[in-house]
Amino acid sequence: MADSQSYYFYVLLCADHSLYGGFTTDVAKRFATHLAGKGAKYTRTHHPIKVLYSEAFATKHDALHAEWAFKHQTRRKKVQFLKNHGIDLKI
Repeated sequence: MADSQSYYFYVLLCADHSLYGGFTTDVAKRFATHLAGKGAKYTRTHHPIKVLYSEAFATKHDALHAEWAFKHQTRRKKVQFLKNHGIDLKI
């Protein structure tokens, strides 16, 4: 039986205008976890305010690779990534 699970890479905008990239199988549930202060250490201190971007992947490996690649970019490249996907930050 084939696994029909989707895996997501997502980007959050935090209150201090920083960007956080993560991985999940349920973006809405994971965002709620971040808001409750029970997510990643980073989002406990850099309070997330909204999901800017999410992308579904067929494999966990691909989603984790997207997360890794995003996290290893400069802020400038992260902003350019978002702009390339139709998200223009006005900050």
